[in-house]
Amino acid sequence: MARHNRAHQEKPPQAKNLWGTLKRIWVYLADSKGMLSFVLLLVAISAALTLAGPFLIGLAVDNYLVDGQTEGLLPLLIFLAIIYALNSVAIWFQNYFMIGIAQNTVYKLRKQLFGKLHQLPIRFFDQNQHGDLMSRLTNDLENVSGTLNSSVIQVFSSVLTLTGTIISMIYLSPLLTLITLSTLPMLYFGMKWITKRTRVFFRDQQKNLGDLNGYIEEMISGQSVIKTFSQEEKVKEEFHEKNQRLREAGYKAQAYSGFIPKLMNMLNNLSFAIIAFAGGMLALQELVSIGIIVTFSQYSRQFTRPLNDLANQYNTLLSAVAGAERVFDVMDEDKEIEATKTVDLSSVKGDITFSNVSFSYDEDGQTIYDVSFQVHAGDTIALVGPTGAGKTTIINLLSRFYDPDAGTISIDGQDTANITRENLRKHMGFVLQDPFLFQGTIRENIRYGDLDATDEAVSDAAKLANAHSFITKLSGGYDTLLSQEGAGISQGQKQLISIARAILANPKILILDEATSSIDTITEIKIQEALGRLMAGRTSFVIAHRLNTIQQADQIFVLNAGKIIEKGNHQSLLEDKGFYYELYHGHLQYDAI
Repeated sequence: MARHNRAHQEKPPQAKNLWGTLKRIWVYLADSKGMLSFVLLLVAISAALTLAGPFLIGLAVDNYLVDGQTEGLLPLLIFLAIIYALNSVAIWFQNYFMIGIAQNTVYKLRKQLFGKLHQLPIRFFDQNQHGDLMSRLTNDLENVSGTLNSSVIQVFSSVLTLTGTIISMIYLSPLLTLITLSTLPMLYFGMKWITKRTRVFFRDQQKNLGDLNGYIEEMISGQSVIKTFSQEEKVKEEFHEKNQRLREAGYKAQAYSGFIPKLMNMLNNLSFAIIAFAGGMLALQELVSIGIIVTFSQYSRQFTRPLNDLANQYNTLLSAVAGAERVFDVMDEDKEIEATKTVDLSSVKGDITFSNVSFSYDEDGQTIYDVSFQVHAGDTIALVGPTGAGKTTIINLLSRFYDPDAGTISIDGQDTANITRENLRKHMGFVLQDPFLFQGTIRENIRYGDLDATDEAVSDAAKLANAHSFITKLSGGYDTLLSQEGAGISQGQKQLISIARAILANPKILILDEATSSIDTITEIKIQEALGRLMAGRTSFVIAHRLNTIQQADQIFVLNAGKIIEKGNHQSLLEDKGFYYELYHGHLQYDAI
């Protein structure tokens, strides 16, 4: 029975949904609905004060300036100044509180996204560029943050101001209002033509930005390889191509979106000219007053300004939605699914059984076929064979980084499919070919194997790993601060720290993936001694290319083309004079088979 879920792979990509994404963002905003309601109240007050200003100016023109009267004008002007001052205060407070709401929302989004990344299977990380994932966690969320800081208030303010302006204009002069709104059809069709294209371009811009970030992250990590093979020019050419695609996508997005404010400015000027001409004609017929024309001229700008703001915010919104969609794409990924009924292994002996296990990473072909074997607790098992034979795949299945398509894997008689991954891996330790150290002290890196370990336990583990002597010679000793990935110490020293970490974890099942490769002879001797102490009494799986390092293994499994073709210890396999014999004596090219 297939255990891994192919549903996500077979599911067709869903169409991007603007309103659906906005609704999902609103769910996060709704957690701050109390504060958001207060902000919207301030927005409503600000919109009302904005509408009151032109109305009072119209009254001043009709009641005082036209007749040349000044008595009573000063109190009106003072009241007008107070209105504008209160409007400024309301705007400041609504921006202040909205920034807090936006930061809280993006904080929750970032926290949830980072948490989701730790729930996703290894398959997901194998299929996605790490730099692109980093871009979603940083650039895309910052894009959402910037939009929430400004756009939410601006949109509500513009809608309220626009609605209030139309109502006020209709109240003052329905006929002049109808004439003023004659520019709306041109605005509608112009906006429809532009926004239909900008959304696609903004989405492409975010995608290309993620691709470029992924490429940069990969190239920075691989600088030693690039320089070793003198491929700097090739890398620069590839960067140029990706940078060019980002530039073109960004140019199209910004160029098309740039039409919107130009269109709005044109309509703004056209609306003002229409009001001036039509209002003048109506004033000559005494259908409207001069004050109403002045008020309308102000309202026409307030009418087009929120439209202009909405148009500009729509561009920003499209960019933020494109980023939010990329974030939600990750959140919608299928997380690792545990069995409905699971068992916890409180203790492990280390008996392991593979029964008719088959697996493929994709649908193009099987990686391992019908693999069966049994391992007794405390045994050391060596996996040998050419590249691509399935050695690492067996380890990935045993640790449940992947689940088999068919067959069962059991530990101490318990099907691993019924053991939670977290519980299973608590009983497993890994020493890999390329040890990974985190930024922090050496003590913290060793303690990663057991976060509750005392300093004395950390020191004891380092002594067993032959790491204590070199650590104490460092200027900071165990408190020596390592930079990212352990830069500043040798590869062999990294490996010794990695072994100390595994010793501290005290696992019953041990995975060694070519742990002594690329190490000098003296360091290799230290590592072999440390590994010997680590493997004692534990079920150990050793992936080895150098066959002289696994001669003492209890069993050697020889893999080729996804199948175990030979089993036995070193001596018996040599006596059989089969595939292992040919490999050992160098008659076969190891990686060419």
